[in-house]
Amino acid sequence: MRAAVLHTIGLEGPFAESRPLEIEELRLDEPGPGEVLVRIEAAGLCHSDLSVVNGTRPRPVPMALGHEGAGVVEQVGAGVTDLAVGDKIVTVFVPSCGTCAPCAEGRPALCEPGAAANGAGTLVGGHTRLHRADGTPVHHHLGVSCFAEHAVVHRNSLVKVDPELPPEHAALFGCAVLTGVGAVVNTGAVAAGESVAIVGLGGVGLAALLGAVAAGARRIVALDLDPAKRELALALGATDAFDAADPEVALEVRGATGGGLDQAFEMAGAVPALELAYAVTRRGGTTTTAGLSHPDRTMALQHLSLVAEERTLRGSYIGGAVPIRDVPRYIELFKRGRLPVDRLLSSVRPLAEVNEAMDDLHHGHVVRQVFVP
Repeated sequence: MRAAVLHTIGLEGPFAESRPLEIEELRLDEPGPGEVLVRIEAAGLCHSDLSVVNGTRPRPVPMALGHEGAGVVEQVGAGVTDLAVGDKIVTVFVPSCGTCAPCAEGRPALCEPGAAANGAGTLVGGHTRLHRADGTPVHHHLGVSCFAEHAVVHRNSLVKVDPELPPEHAALFGCAVLTGVGAVVNTGAVAAGESVAIVGLGGVGLAALLGAVAAGARRIVALDLDPAKRELALALGATDAFDAADPEVALEVRGATGGGLDQAFEMAGAVPALELAYAVTRRGGTTTTAGLSHPDRTMALQHLSLVAEERTLRGSYIGGAVPIRDVPRYIELFKRGRLPVDRLLSSVRPLAEVNEAMDDLHHGHVVRQVFVP
């Protein structure tokens, strides 16, 4: 089967010229115990994919990229009894073992064996099912590798979904929606009538905005560098939009909101964005970050404000999701028109354009692009 394989991390753009990803013919093993063979119908391009390409999130190579996917079950391995051939699924990029301490606490997004497998580029059981014709192994990306025609994944990386849901929409629920909406409704537990800021209006940030609208936030302030994304945010329910590049923007937001917002959500994956999110909250406010910057990046935090103003700063990974619970809930909200995820879709592209799509994402020209293998 064909897949987009990354050979070298850190090549400079434009990626359409440096070609960090190549479409290759790979051999895919049959699913082992607890695993499932999926035919990929659609795969969303996320900033986390770009972060592997540019070296912000180093991973072992060669690696078949892609982690936000939708498809159809074609074969199940031994022990898989709750999925059948023909079922429609959405992929989840952290498999859960079900027995480690975070899983036992109901926090599968923090699964310890899942995190270890993702860092090693294997499935959660430690296996690699992707190979070149000469037998050379190819690593899995976050247990999924859905920039491909097929994928073998662990059962716990899949959520069965409504078969009527178009695959180009279904794919977005596996990462952008889980992370963005989940940060607002799970981690932030935004209540009706609260005020919120969203810093960074990519796919995850705009999904967070949709979550804030659905939660009943009374005021939603959108901040981004790109004017087109700010306009889209207003169309999706933001009450205010500010240019994040303005050096006085924090003062402007606090002035316009009577001292700052109840909660701010950083979705850009950059320390300056996180500092801005912290700066626009009020005394007693909460800042939540779901962005992933380079592991060397640090934030300077005034200890005094954290204590004397009783502020809260916290992280949110995959939106604190329980995917088997949350994905069907969010899909139902989408079907009822309360979570218009389809408006996040910028384009549907062939997998052969993966390097060009990386360029468009890098330059901030798009919200969410989806590949059709």
